[in-house]
Amino acid sequence: MARRIVIVGAGPAGIRAAETLAMAGLRPVVIDREPASGGQIYRRPPPGFSRPASALYGEDAGKATALHDVFDGLVGRMDYRPRSEVFGITGDIVHVHDGRTLTDLPFDALILATGATDRIAPLPGWTLPGVHSLGGAQIALKSQGCAIGHRVVLIGSGPLLTLVAVQYADAGADVAAVLDTASRADLARGAVHMMAARPGLLARGLRLRARLRRHGVPYCNGVRDLRIEGAQEVERVVWRTAGGAVRSAECDGVGMGWHLRSETQLAQLAGCALVWDAAWQQSVPMADPMGRSSRRGVYLAGDGVRILGADGAEFAGRLAALACLQDLGLPAVADSAPLLGRMRAMRRFARGLAIAFPYPDRMCRALPDDTLLCRCEAITAGQFRAVLARSGAAEPNRAKSLSRVGMGRCQGRYCAAAAARILAAERGLDLAEMPGLRPQAPVRPMPMSLRAAPSPPARTEGDAT
Repeated sequence: MARRIVIVGAGPAGIRAAETLAMAGLRPVVIDREPASGGQIYRRPPPGFSRPASALYGEDAGKATALHDVFDGLVGRMDYRPRSEVFGITGDIVHVHDGRTLTDLPFDALILATGATDRIAPLPGWTLPGVHSLGGAQIALKSQGCAIGHRVVLIGSGPLLTLVAVQYADAGADVAAVLDTASRADLARGAVHMMAARPGLLARGLRLRARLRRHGVPYCNGVRDLRIEGAQEVERVVWRTAGGAVRSAECDGVGMGWHLRSETQLAQLAGCALVWDAAWQQSVPMADPMGRSSRRGVYLAGDGVRILGADGAEFAGRLAALACLQDLGLPAVADSAPLLGRMRAMRRFARGLAIAFPYPDRMCRALPDDTLLCRCEAITAGQFRAVLARSGAAEPNRAKSLSRVGMGRCQGRYCAAAAARILAAERGLDLAEMPGLRPQAPVRPMPMSLRAAPSPPARTEGDAT
């Protein structure tokens, strides 16, 4: 019997999963919300875009073009559905829309390669016009060749912070400052693990820092007391240095982000259990080394389960597909042992990254009362604390129902991490003991004009079965 295997996501993990299944003679369904494959890291420019791959992807240009070629070579061997989004999962059915119609798609096996999103920490002024996530700033450059401002400041921590700064500086943008909340001590502790696991990749990060210095871009570690100021839009960023001095930089655009967070909503809707990741200080789906989730027939790959970067996502996509083939009783098309060995090194490197670039817990717990915590519902940190004081709420979902924090269009993607830390501080709770927010379909906003897809015609006795 033909088996329908659905892959959600056409980034590095989804592409390698589709390739592996096609090698086994299967024809997977690949659903991706973007117009072209590649994911965020290897996002393709729109037609007519003239910047070469070397300018778009830097040192990864060869990997990006090779991955694009792999996916393009699968045409006819898969059911590819771009500009389509899985907005919910019920039992063995994924609910999909393409902006016009709704479709229910049954599956025998499901590989979720949903990737990651920016990890945001609210701070004073973060909702002013001109503030973007680091991922959004990168999309503007890759997709349209434009910057988020004439003079920009980049805030946060993690490899993406440095990468976006270099990409902007290389493109000729005026980068006024890069402000990293991680201390030099954090970096030194994390570097020990990174050097032991993937010394070449650590060296690459150091080369990026050197390129920033050649561009004359100031890079400040251990910054605190960050705030973005402006009357009607961004005008400046103010911060305190590790030594205690107050500094500011005039700008009209800000990019911010603290590494990445796994996109887990679909995994949760599929019934996959989550577990607390002490290194990344967030809940992630449970999965064995091959990518099998806690639910039979559902497999997880890429940054949607562990933040391992593009290389790790490729390996994880292959492993998830191999696990799927094994569970379906089909012959393996590759040996999983070498892949598992590479993944162990990548997980150690990822632990080093988590140590080197921690999420700013103290900044979130001490968020000023007048700062917007939930931008979707316009709830300040003070209003959230007042709800907690009145209600006695001691877990995030109860706090959400009473305060509406996390109930807006982003479904907590931007505010949940900070809200959980405020709740933990107010109640003296351990983050590891607190449940995450329960996801609800649709996982992202949908057009009101959607219509159900027409049902297939009923079969008659003369139809082929």
